[in-house]
Amino acid sequence: MSKQRKSSKSPSEPGSPWESLDFSATPDESSNTASRNELNLADHFLIAMPSMLDPVFGGAVVYLCEHNANGALGVIINKPTDMTVSVLLSRIDLKLEIAPDKLPLEKTLVMYGGPVQADRGFVLHAPRGNFSSTLPVAGDIALTTSKDILEAVAMGAGPQRMLVSLGCSGWGAGQLEDEIVRNGWLTVRADPDIMFDLPLEQRFVAALKLLGIDPMMLSSEAGHA
Repeated sequence: MSKQRKSSKSPSEPGSPWESLDFSATPDESSNTASRNELNLADHFLIAMPSMLDPVFGGAVVYLCEHNANGALGVIINKPTDMTVSVLLSRIDLKLEIAPDKLPLEKTLVMYGGPVQADRGFVLHAPRGNFSSTLPVAGDIALTTSKDILEAVAMGAGPQRMLVSLGCSGWGAGQLEDEIVRNGWLTVRADPDIMFDLPLEQRFVAALKLLGIDPMMLSSEAGHA
């Protein structure tokens, strides 16, 4: 799959403190011009086809946060670790001061976002808020990698909707496009309700239904939306 993927520790055992990625770097003007003519699947779901035999991505739904001529970055939204958000907070020395009524952190599982930087945290959330290292994706949805978002969560002031993951999924230039052409993925505009609200075990089928596809009839033929 991706050249960016690395071997990693168990997704339930973060091996380093929460660190932030730098989303401030932007492509040069020529890259921006070229990217206007490229397929842009940011704010889309990638839905694994039956032909996707990769043990990590088989049966996966990936939310793409960034996609341009340089590659793509996303987070798997339907593969949990065995760790809850409250346990993650305690492991990075954050005390849960207030438990928001709408977010039972003791029961909310941290996702396995993918094999890239699997010991680093990534938070998909809405609204965007004001955090140190945030990549705006679409509308109110953003991806944050700085610890301050979890500090806000611990204090009861976190985003209204969020998905916390360890690791992400990455593709180099042209790799994702090649996998789509080879019938590895279906693509469809993402639905935030599926990503943030639907039970994990229902997300794959719900994503397929956005395309009007009955999962029982799914074959290895390609399809896009």
